[in-house]
Amino acid sequence: MDAPDTNSDGTLPLAGIRVLEFCHAIMGPSAGLILADLGADVIKVEPVGGDTTRRLPGFAAGFFGTFNRNKRSLALDLKTDEGRALLHRLVASADVAIENYAPGTMDRLGCGYADFAKTNPRLVYCALKGFLSGPYEHRPALDEVVQFMAGLAYMTGPPGQPLRAGTSVVDIMGGAFAVIAIQAALRERERSGRGQFIKSALFEATAFLMAQHMAGQVITGRAPPPMPAREGAWGIYEPFATADKEQIFVGVTSNAQWQRFCAHFGREDLWQNPAYKTNEDRVRERPTLLPIVAQIVAQHTLKELAALFDRIDIPFSPVSKPGDLFDDPQLNAGGRMLDIDFFNGVHARLPRLPVEIGDHDVGLRRQPPAIGEHSAEILAGLGLDTSEIKELAQRGIVVLSGTR
Repeated sequence: MDAPDTNSDGTLPLAGIRVLEFCHAIMGPSAGLILADLGADVIKVEPVGGDTTRRLPGFAAGFFGTFNRNKRSLALDLKTDEGRALLHRLVASADVAIENYAPGTMDRLGCGYADFAKTNPRLVYCALKGFLSGPYEHRPALDEVVQFMAGLAYMTGPPGQPLRAGTSVVDIMGGAFAVIAIQAALRERERSGRGQFIKSALFEATAFLMAQHMAGQVITGRAPPPMPAREGAWGIYEPFATADKEQIFVGVTSNAQWQRFCAHFGREDLWQNPAYKTNEDRVRERPTLLPIVAQIVAQHTLKELAALFDRIDIPFSPVSKPGDLFDDPQLNAGGRMLDIDFFNGVHARLPRLPVEIGDHDVGLRRQPPAIGEHSAEILAGLGLDTSEIKELAQRGIVVLSGTR
């Protein structure tokens, strides 16, 4: 069951903005999710068989439920003239269209920017692709492909063992950059009265992440090593084993933190030792310092250390797994975990959009939709009557509330 529509009074920041989403997997749906959570009416235009992401197994099993809340589903056959005609009627009332299909797909369907702009010149059309304009723009791409291509996998794994990041960081970041561009284009439309074509891409988003390492190479004259072999900037900045066979990450990044660390463990000798006086000293002496710190930490349990470091303002963290987040007190404060229906009676509490905007509730208004769950109401909004909608469904041009 959907949660109450907290945007019915139009109070959320993007209330009144209609978005047509032609997307699958993560990059496009994550952009649609952000827009929907912020109050936009996001209509997910799916093939009559549904978004293929709904059926992905293994690592991808949670993709659809995670990235498709607060949206309405219209299942429409865009390979038919009737389906495209209905879509163009809907485009006339839209503010934004987003798509992340393979290059050229939307143009072949008659749903590219040039086609939609004829119907609605005020439309902001965002293509979320593997690459921006240039020699690679024809290529399909995936999150993992560009992580290897732009150096993120190299920087993540140990030397000689490139490794993708542990979540779809590039897809989600590409979606977030798309939202930034969409909001900028909507703001520009207020001045010009016209929409425009905009683009966000995985490869360039990942290269943007690599800028700090590129700059570091120029400044130091040395290529940056992968993070597991990096030259540390702080003397104490890594995980240590605890007395109860857990691990805790400790980051002592200032001299004041180092003084508090030494004082609370009764190790004034370390604070007085000139070899460890400044952070630069501690970086240089890491081979001698880290075994000492490891020995201190190993005498205490994770719970004891967490309480201590929290009290004396030293950055720390347990080495958590994804499942540990379900009951995290910070994530659960103020109702920030949303109860998402993954269909077939499976529910999970997942984090909401990680922002606070005044007193707005950017929470759950709609569960991830079934295929075509909102087709009838959307088509009725275009002026079709019940008999016309049923006839379209009988002919397979639309799906009315299919399976999840």
